[in-house]
Amino acid sequence: MTGNLLKNSRAFFYVAFVFLVVSCKSTKVISDGTVDDRLSSKAVIKAHYQNAPGFNSLSGKVKINYNDGEDSQSFTVSLRMVKDKGIWMSAPLGIVKAYITPDRVSFYNKLDNEYFDGDFSYLSKLLGTEVDFGIVQNLLLGQALFDLRKEKYGVSIADESYRLIPKKAGQLYKTLFQIEPKNYKMALQQLSQPLKKRLLEIKYQNYQQVGKEAIPNEINILAIEENSESNISLEYRSIELNRQINFPYKIPKGFKEIVLE
Repeated sequence: MTGNLLKNSRAFFYVAFVFLVVSCKSTKVISDGTVDDRLSSKAVIKAHYQNAPGFNSLSGKVKINYNDGEDSQSFTVSLRMVKDKGIWMSAPLGIVKAYITPDRVSFYNKLDNEYFDGDFSYLSKLLGTEVDFGIVQNLLLGQALFDLRKEKYGVSIADESYRLIPKKAGQLYKTLFQIEPKNYKMALQQLSQPLKKRLLEIKYQNYQQVGKEAIPNEINILAIEENSESNISLEYRSIELNRQINFPYKIPKGFKEIVLE
């Protein structure tokens, strides 16, 4: 079953993006998990950034389930991350590896002797907005995709979480954020382009406590573009923090470069 997905370089690249996607010295906010309807949007956003990840490195396994309506796949990959510097993933036996840094997106596929090595332009085109390393990293860690401190938001209570909606609607796309009250991490993030019939919805089902950090346990991602729909779930397993890790990655000689459009 793994082989079928890995033979499709573009499909793997899409999964790799969704999967690959600053330590805060402030005192972390502690909550009993109860929503406080007296909090302003500014207070909720402040708490979210006070609870930003403080680890240096993360490693573990991630089970990925992928379904696009025509194909359904399930496989487990190894994950390594050095915060703000690099994210690495490897399929079983190293058949496919992906590596992303602040200025590079790369992967290779030993089944087809192909590789991709470029910038974030394809990912930006895929989502219809500028994508960078920080956005991918934030997606994986339950942080807001965009800096919430740069806009003004209205706050309401929905699904036992704080719902934030920009007071000024975006010209190109619409955003919605929901922050859960226990760790002040993301419960839901939504980015949509109604005119182009595009939607990216990221739901964080729950969080696990690893040391002093709240790390996502399961992430469900829905991507819709016109008449196509893809569902991807990520389940983190055996997560360890602050181990010394490296990124064994080198594109094999003789592989053919592919162009993603």
